Amino acid sequence: MRRVVDHPEFRAGFVSMLAPALALTPFGLVCGVGAAAAGADWLSALAMSAIVFSGAAQVLAAQLLSADAPAAIVILTCFVAGLRFLMYSAAMAPHLRPLPARWQRALAFLMTDQVFAAAIRRFNTEHPERDARDGAMHFLGCGLALWGAWQLQNLAGFFAGHVVPPGWQIDFAVPLCFIALVAPLMRSMPAIVAALVGGVAVVALDALPMKLNLIAAGVLGIVVGTLADHLRERWASR
Repeated sequence: MRRVVDHPEFRAGFVSMLAPALALTPFGLVCGVGAAAAGADWLSALAMSAIVFSGAAQVLAAQLLSADAPAAIVILTCFVAGLRFLMYSAAMAPHLRPLPARWQRALAFLMTDQVFAAAIRRFNTEHPERDARDGAMHFLGCGLALWGAWQLQNLAGFFAGHVVPPGWQIDFAVPLCFIALVAPLMRSMPAIVAALVGGVAVVALDALPMKLNLIAAGVLGIVVGTLADHLRERWASR
């Protein structure tokens, strides 16, 4: 464990994720309050945040459990809410393929929107000549920083977050934090086109049930971005 903590890439990833982790404090408080409202005790609330480790899934699960929804519905709803991680995993797979299976599974557990954005930026733009293990150490540092902060935020929300007035709508911090992480990646036309198409599609398809507009918009953004990149390469080769 000491070798991991002393690794410069682990430390760099850990430090880089502290600001995004802090920005997620309002959402962590909301998740903690939601668990308390669903009737969970503090240990159950902590177990949910530690194992599920997904703000959207935790909020949905808490709402459904408080409404006495069947367990199968809770699991299916959280599964659909997490389908975007299939796209994240597909993007990360080429970078992590050289690693042992145990490394891949550990990093998959720590995958979140913020960690993915930081890790893929590290693989794509920082020190590309280094091996996959260095990138994985950076990924691990990001993931553990966010995971640890998330547990503290959820506990704080469980015990004290209920004093925050509901009208504050503090869950805006989640998309704001993710935009701050993704914006630096918008340096090429395909990336910009993919982001624009995905943004328009997620609004246009808002009527789809079970938040499927997120998945559909993500797929459309990837397809259009890939086509734009292909056309750019063909144009450049002329």
